[in-house]
Amino acid sequence: MKERIKELLTREPDERIISVEGWVRTKRDSKNVCFLELNDGSTIKGLQVVIDKSSFNNESQLAAVTTGAAVICTGKLVASQGGAQAVELALTSLEIAGTCPSDYPLQKKRHTIEFLREIAYLRPRTNLIGAVMRVRSTLAYAIHRFFQENGFVYVNTPLITTSDCEGAGETFQVTTLDLENVPRYEDGKVDYAQDFFGKKASLTVSGQLEGESYALALKNIYTFGPTFRAENSNTTRHLAEFWMVEPEMAFCDLELDEEVAESFLKYIFKYVLDHCPEEMAFFDQFVLKGNIETLEHVINTPFARMTYTQAIKELEAVNDQFDFPVHWGSDIQTEHEKYLTEVVCKRPVIVTDYPKEIKAFYMKMNEDGRTVRGMDVLVPRLGEIIGGSEREADYDKLLGRINELGLRPEDYWWYLETRRFGSVAHSGFGLGFERAVQYVTGVANIRDVIPFPRYVKSADF
Repeated sequence: MKERIKELLTREPDERIISVEGWVRTKRDSKNVCFLELNDGSTIKGLQVVIDKSSFNNESQLAAVTTGAAVICTGKLVASQGGAQAVELALTSLEIAGTCPSDYPLQKKRHTIEFLREIAYLRPRTNLIGAVMRVRSTLAYAIHRFFQENGFVYVNTPLITTSDCEGAGETFQVTTLDLENVPRYEDGKVDYAQDFFGKKASLTVSGQLEGESYALALKNIYTFGPTFRAENSNTTRHLAEFWMVEPEMAFCDLELDEEVAESFLKYIFKYVLDHCPEEMAFFDQFVLKGNIETLEHVINTPFARMTYTQAIKELEAVNDQFDFPVHWGSDIQTEHEKYLTEVVCKRPVIVTDYPKEIKAFYMKMNEDGRTVRGMDVLVPRLGEIIGGSEREADYDKLLGRINELGLRPEDYWWYLETRRFGSVAHSGFGLGFERAVQYVTGVANIRDVIPFPRYVKSADF
């Protein structure tokens, strides 16, 4: 494969003739010399291409080279005469692979992030989104690498399901029924027997339940795939379509689950800092100052532990500081999570043992009958980044929770069956991938860390 611009910028000048492919970021023209800044998406910095007009006798071709055009430049890598870069390309021949008209939206000026969202098909050509996507790619690789190095099996769980993992009912329905003429029973209910799957189906909100069944055979597994939630949340932290990382571990209690989650976050954050120094320096300078320092603090500091009850006591002491005062039994909001990490503990903290009323049906009950063996991993500046739990391994207790919450046991029949055949203590957690990309890059809006965001009233491109 041809060398990318990122590699060329680190090379010494030599006499070899090379070809470089990319898109023109800027063009500066004078009487004798023309300068192009060429970028191929491999780096923030572009390669300067120098065209000596005394030897390049094709004015019409040069005139056709505009900002945004795709070109193939051939020449020698020479020492740069300027101070902005060490090397530049002295052009000998030029091929225009794709012309670009004058109304190209990304001219050399600052663009708002909101404007870039309107041209999501072009925004990866900007420094910001290009850097985000390279970090996103590296972070995904780091996630796979962590689990593969630790003996986990990568499992692809289904995207279409007939059960709601969270029991919240906020799902996208999947159907082949004619919506202009929906078949119904005499009582008016939809006849799903005539649908493709013969029953009501939806896009998955989580691969956890299916992942558990594979953990109970392969011991340690992880899923990494798209999930869908029809939440009417128009915020900087929510998407309707996003990616989830969900490991599940058999013969694993909550304490071991906590250890794995802490090791996992430290590994993937360090991997990005080590392998994306240019992008991380860019984010630290232009997106969120102190971003690298925050990540290094997470990497190098042991996570604190506290129970939900202990956390509530800390928060109740300063309830007057919050927009949403807390009490035992209430959910912990982002403002509370930040207070715990930035003021109380001054480091990441894992909060455990939540009231059963605010957690999912599958979490193992504590002996007190009031709390479950769930955990949230909170990090400074963001709040919750991971949620997990020890799963209920006992058939009767799990069935009792399903009934208690008004769910239909028949929808979870196979999940219950896993508790009959060699069930063991098992645990897992979930990481919202886009939330992690947000945290690593410091980008404020989650819509800017995924290529084509899907949210309320928006499914463009």
